[in-house]
Amino acid sequence: MALTENPKLAMIPSGYGDYKVYSVLPSDGTGDFDFVRSSGATRVNKSGLIETVGFDVPRLNYPMIDGVVSGCPSLLLEPERTNLIQYSEDFIQGVWIKTRSFISSNSSISPDGTLNADKLIEDTSTNTHSTQNNVTIGNVGMTISVFVKADTRSRVRFQVSDLTTGDYRVDLNLNNLSIIENNGGSRGSWTNTSYKIESFTNNWHKVSLTATKGGGSEASLSISLLDNSGNSTYTGDGTSGIYIWGAQVEPGSYPTSYIPTNGGTVTRSAETCNGAGDANTFNDSEGVLFWDGYIPNDGNEKIIFLSTGTNNQNNIRFFARADGLSIRFQIIASNQTEVIEELPLSSDNYYKLAFKYKTNNSSGWANGFKLFTDLQCEMPIGLSEILFDNDLGGTPFYGNTKQIQYFDTALTDEDLEELTSWTSFNEMATSQLYTIQ
Repeated sequence: MALTENPKLAMIPSGYGDYKVYSVLPSDGTGDFDFVRSSGATRVNKSGLIETVGFDVPRLNYPMIDGVVSGCPSLLLEPERTNLIQYSEDFIQGVWIKTRSFISSNSSISPDGTLNADKLIEDTSTNTHSTQNNVTIGNVGMTISVFVKADTRSRVRFQVSDLTTGDYRVDLNLNNLSIIENNGGSRGSWTNTSYKIESFTNNWHKVSLTATKGGGSEASLSISLLDNSGNSTYTGDGTSGIYIWGAQVEPGSYPTSYIPTNGGTVTRSAETCNGAGDANTFNDSEGVLFWDGYIPNDGNEKIIFLSTGTNNQNNIRFFARADGLSIRFQIIASNQTEVIEELPLSSDNYYKLAFKYKTNNSSGWANGFKLFTDLQCEMPIGLSEILFDNDLGGTPFYGNTKQIQYFDTALTDEDLEELTSWTSFNEMATSQLYTIQ
């Protein structure tokens, strides 16, 4: 079944240039987004490899399931983050403290497709075998991440510590990605702990640990080898180990894309993407704003705005709240709130959201279901652009956008159900990054 109406504006990430994300509709370029990022950044390309793109180049990031590219790319927008690790790929450097272990440089093809991944190898002592990197950081939420690949050892411990009062660690079997141990909860001065495992090409995995740091000015990232029984203390054979690459320590409550370093800390700048459409694109009386993508539940407000360019006076928006509890559907007309309805925000999930606006007949939809109908709302006047912030640069949207569509007429319930539904089980599984067995 096809929709009864065609969109007036459609951005399905496929084309881009410096400073621009192109929309497929309208064809005259009116619907293109202006893009800015004052640094380079990395993305996952269509081959599943991590690559760096230049200043002000948008990132079309491809989704991975079980180490294989699955589906179309999304527009990746992220906040400013700094990698505090000075040598993120060169583990032979002195800032990486080796304890009863040593490094073999350039021993494997890394996730960026080149021969630059190192191997962490145990010595013959009977004790622990690890490498560690210490950074200076305040009492904040922080995330560590490392790309790892099994070799003659397949069990490994990842640990973040404040060097004095506590640590948080996860022990992992790289052969089946099962957790051997997760010390979790509050560990000394560490709270709000969580971990994440993402699979990349050629059996590489990105392991991330997030925690809120308590006391002290330093923190450490350590990678420890475990024996075949998962023990951290054992007699090494002098040859066994794992491959490691792409270490990152970043202040922040969730892991972001990889930031390579080589001799100093590196900061990836925040991204802005705004300004699609004009006054002739949008209908003040009725229409539908549709968005499809991923919203990280990271404790920060974020917004997608159909606006008049006057901030809170006239707009239609999807608004993820800072408390992490809900996504808000909101219409503001003449600086007065007309509609506020909320959808519970799950932890890090994908959504298809549609907001139909029409005088005294507005409704909100998510993933194939109608959430509400409002029969009393007035309409904003002078709608002129779609933005990923609130007109003033505040509450920027950071996440992944698979598509945005705007219809200049109010769609039927049947159309809205179809627009926000998955077309097949495989599409749903791919969108939600489920493993299909």
